[in-house]
Amino acid sequence: MKQILLGESRIRIKRNLGRVAIPLLLISTAITCSLTTWANSPGYGSTTTSSRRFKEDIKPMNDASEALFALRPVTFRYKKEIDSRGIPQFGLIAEDVEKVNPDLVVRDKEGNVNTVRYEQINAMLLNEFLKEHKKMEEQQVIIGDLRKDLEVLSAQLKEQAAEIQKVSAQIEMRRPLARVARTYP
Repeated sequence: MKQILLGESRIRIKRNLGRVAIPLLLISTAITCSLTTWANSPGYGSTTTSSRRFKEDIKPMNDASEALFALRPVTFRYKKEIDSRGIPQFGLIAEDVEKVNPDLVVRDKEGNVNTVRYEQINAMLLNEFLKEHKKMEEQQVIIGDLRKDLEVLSAQLKEQAAEIQKVSAQIEMRRPLARVARTYP
C-alpha cells in the first residue's frame, strides 16, 4: 500500500488487479491530478482508461460536441466547509450541465447530481477545435483560389484599360479637326 500526501492529509492507495483505487470516504473534495478518477460500485475511485482494447462501439463524435455551446462557464468559490481559503475557481454548475446533457454529470449514491465529467468536455472541446480547424484549412484554400482569380482579373483589367487607351487614341487621331468658320455680318 502506497500513500500520497496532499497538504497535511494522507491518502492510502490500494493496488488491485493493476488498477488504482482510492477509498471515497477519504476524499472530501475533488482531487486534481494526472489521472481522472470516478466512483465505482464498491465505493472506490477508479481511473478511466484510453486504450482501444477496453472500448467498444467506437465511432466519430461528429455533432455530439455541439452541446458545449449551451454550457455557461462561471467563476465561483467553494463553501467554507469545502475550501476554507475561498480560492476563486472556474468551471461549470453540474445541475446546469445536466440540463444540456445528462451524460456529462456524475451522480452520488442517492442519484443527486454531484459533479461534471470535465474529461468528457475536454474531448468534446477537441472535437469542436478539429472541426473549426478543418473549416479554416478549407477557407485558406478558397482564399488562395480567390487571390489567384483576383490576380487574373486584375491583369485582364489592366489589359483592357490599355486597349481602351489605344482605341481612344486611334479615334482621336481619326476625328477631323474642328474648323471654325468666321461669319461676317
